[in-house]
Amino acid sequence: GRALLRAGRAIWPEASFDDLPSTPGGAHQPLVLGLLCAAAGLSRAETATVAVHGTVTGAASAAVRLLGLDPYQVQALLVGLADLCDGTAAAATRAADDPPERLPAAAAPLADIHAEAHATWEVRLFAS
Repeated sequence: GRALLRAGRAIWPEASFDDLPSTPGGAHQPLVLGLLCAAAGLSRAETATVAVHGTVTGAASAAVRLLGLDPYQVQALLVGLADLCDGTAAAATRAADDPPERLPAAAAPLADIHAEAHATWEVRLFAS
């Protein structure tokens, strides 16, 4: 979330990002994304759409850079996933008012675990 927070502070210097908890590796990306979407004036549905599409396109970008996949084939794959992403964002929007214990947990916790581990590496895969 550090690079995203830097971008947000540059784009919305008047916004307050002081509510973010301080963690050793920097603020968690989902929290930063939520605050940036609020600073941009996005609705709950728009925020969910940004989160879903950002998750998918981020992984696709990394796959192109790290694995050398054909970027046009990866983009074609993303186009094929667009409706599924929009459906996921709509489901998240509908569930947003549910109590925490009822929120869907169809996420990728390993991505968060790997991100935490990556923050401790001496050599980074991507510089931010």
